Amino acid sequence: MAVHFYNQDTDYLPKGRVRINRWIRESIHNEGFRVGEISYIFCSSENHIGINRQYLGHDYYTDVITFDYSDLEGRKVVSGDIFIDPFTVDDNAKILGTNPEEEQLRVIIHGVLHLCGYKDKTDSDAAQMRQKENFYLARFVDSEPVQKAK
Repeated sequence: MAVHFYNQDTDYLPKGRVRINRWIRESIHNEGFRVGEISYIFCSSENHIGINRQYLGHDYYTDVITFDYSDLEGRKVVSGDIFIDPFTVDDNAKILGTNPEEEQLRVIIHGVLHLCGYKDKTDSDAAQMRQKENFYLARFVDSEPVQKAK
């Protein structure tokens, strides 16, 4: 199965997608699941808020929206569509005083964690989600970048 990266009405795609893809796969396997079909769709803020309004009934900007198609009980396969608004992610990085690339990675793994069954609506769930995000971000930083062929 595969992890795909697309953009819709924006030119944005994350740098280092081969390494990110490997990191996503390793994270899913570490959680005890298999990779199914996962699509990351990077889109404009207006497109993203339209999805938020239409499908979730929320009238506010957010950085990531996850549509989960996983089968965690049966085949233990993680699948879904993860919509990311890179402009809101960058704004959040400025507000939080974090690196924009790190914040992009955080929302990428945040979407995966939702697909693995983690929630973030209660304070305790959000704390567990943040702990897992930090764990996997540290693993990304410690992983070796993919070397280009010479």
